[in-house]
Amino acid sequence: MSRDTDRLAQTGARLVELITGGDADEFAQVVHPDGVNLEAGHEPADARRPGPQGFLATSRWLLTAFPDLSVEIHHALAVDDLVVVHNTMRGTQAGTMVYYREDLTVGEVFPPNGGSFETTQSHWMRMRDGLVLEHWANRDDLGMARQLHWVPPTPAYLLRRRAARRAVVRRAG
Repeated sequence: MSRDTDRLAQTGARLVELITGGDADEFAQVVHPDGVNLEAGHEPADARRPGPQGFLATSRWLLTAFPDLSVEIHHALAVDDLVVVHNTMRGTQAGTMVYYREDLTVGEVFPPNGGSFETTQSHWMRMRDGLVLEHWANRDDLGMARQLHWVPPTPAYLLRRRAARRAVVRRAG
């Protein structure tokens, strides 16, 4: 790899690491002002904004449910303006995980149950001016849901989910 592709691969890996707890200045160093997270369709409104602030909002959303979120980077490669990062993400659910519908109304709600997950992912990024312009990912969401005991749900957990959803909808008011 050339120094340019090495630098792009490092920038992509850094973005994945920042999702586990970066600040606004750090996101601004790796995300293009027009950068878009194509995975934000089920996230809160702030996370759907372009630029570093949108990616920061995604991080905060994830950390609300998984405050100990961590990532281990296995590989980061760049070809031209395309970067791929293969990693393992881990976390323990200590907070409520809220997924939103396209219209930003509350969708699925998963109250904390203390469960942990560890899944592999690949993150893909299109770069511009050395920064992340587009991000999308392949994740094992079903594996994560199984490890967290979201699926198959027990009857008791279904009742907890229903009560948690009502509480989130009430707060969103």
